[in-house]
Amino acid sequence: MQSAPAESSVESPAETHEESPAETAEVSLFDRRYEPNVAEVNQLCDTLAELKPGSEVPYIDPQHDVDEARIVSLFSNNGPAHPSGFITAGSDEAVTRLLGVHWQVGLQPKYVMPWNVHPWYTPGEPHTKLTKEEVQEGLRPLLRFLALVPRASVIVAHGTEAQRLAAAFLKTENRMIYRRSFKVYKARSAEGRSFGATEERQQESLAEMRIVYKDAMARTGLAATGR
Repeated sequence: MQSAPAESSVESPAETHEESPAETAEVSLFDRRYEPNVAEVNQLCDTLAELKPGSEVPYIDPQHDVDEARIVSLFSNNGPAHPSGFITAGSDEAVTRLLGVHWQVGLQPKYVMPWNVHPWYTPGEPHTKLTKEEVQEGLRPLLRFLALVPRASVIVAHGTEAQRLAAAFLKTENRMIYRRSFKVYKARSAEGRSFGATEERQQESLAEMRIVYKDAMARTGLAATGR
């Protein structure tokens, strides 16, 4: 007489799914968003999100530092929010590009702080292009953000919208502009569409970006490396 087959111990894919090391690291990083070196700016992000119920405001990665930041990378954010939940230069390709530029010139994360022209994202909406009204709406959050990074004196404005907001900031004649001798540098967006179709043109664009950051570093007393 045959015995009844044993119940299968194989679990369904949903039951056996385990987070990958990358997923675990991303969750761990997000859980650190209120560490002392970024707590104030990320609390500001929470406050801004509360002003627009249903919106999302990406956070500052804890690798940055409000007390040490000398340079602000201002992004035009003409695309969807990054799934990490943090402010980035855009798509993964754009992030890789800008990280490469920073690495080549020796710019450590603690010395640079990212910010978006229009901090708010609406889940499910493409957020493909900012209107003039949205750019202007980003001015007050920018002023509040800059007040929290007391050593920052340079804005590298990536893309047209960022350059418009930076120009509007200078026109406010806010006291911090003169107290810190703020300077704005215009730079390309790190997204691929801003780099041209050929490899040669892309390399030229990256070289231009390196020059901008090296000059910004020199202005703020940071020693740059590389060519």
